[in-house]
Amino acid sequence: MIATVPSLPGQLFTGPNVVELADVDFAYAAGDKPILSGLSMRFPRGKVVAVMGGSGCGKTTVMRLIGGMVRPQSGRVTFNGADIDTMDQDGLYAVRRQMGMLFQFGALFTDLSVFDNVAFPLREHTDLPESMIRDLVLMKLNAVGLRGARDLMPAQISGGMARRVALARAIALDPALIMYDEPFAGLDPISLGLTANLIRSLNNALGATTIIVSHDVQETFQIADYVYFIANGSIAAEGEPEALRASTDPFVHQFVHAEADGPVPFHYPGPSLADDFAAGGSR
Repeated sequence: MIATVPSLPGQLFTGPNVVELADVDFAYAAGDKPILSGLSMRFPRGKVVAVMGGSGCGKTTVMRLIGGMVRPQSGRVTFNGADIDTMDQDGLYAVRRQMGMLFQFGALFTDLSVFDNVAFPLREHTDLPESMIRDLVLMKLNAVGLRGARDLMPAQISGGMARRVALARAIALDPALIMYDEPFAGLDPISLGLTANLIRSLNNALGATTIIVSHDVQETFQIADYVYFIANGSIAAEGEPEALRASTDPFVHQFVHAEADGPVPFHYPGPSLADDFAAGGSR
């Protein structure tokens, strides 16, 4: 049985894209250099879409905009046809019930058991009886292979297991949208491959839309249907993984093949080495 939540803005929207960003400009403070500029992205229903790029390019900011934690200076951010950037707090709270989020490194509640971590969104957002919550939690834990760990505390499980518990919590309400912030960071090869397979299989089973922010090219390209590369606050390249793997675009080629130098330079901008040495003792 699937837990139900109150009706949401745009819930009956049947368009092809669950999330859209249209010509979005964003900076964290007035007068600051823009983080994102003229950014347009589409996240189709039922697909796994990756957002990639160098550190600080604005990947996580995209997820913060979708969740309504920050608002753009211009442009539109929509979820199921409803404008996220114009919602009040009640509207955002309702929409977020249809979003699951896997934070980097899991972000489990350290004082709650594995079971209670996964039960938390069900207790927070529904009025289901405890007997039904128990069944739903065990189903979600079973889906990630950790039903037997339900009574353990976060300190008693490995980092890879904690990531899977966090994934079970993210899908507790069967969300329409699941967002992953660096889901492969810090995982050993076995846990990394397992997590990647879970992301793909759970997306297919739930019929959800998945957004992955990641630096891990190999695992991400294996499970993504579409990839956006962000550079300098805008889309540098986009397309299906195999097309991007074969791309001759200098930025994409450097990123995909992990080359040390290219459009993203190894050296931080500064005077030439000869000029620095010629300056003698001065800085």
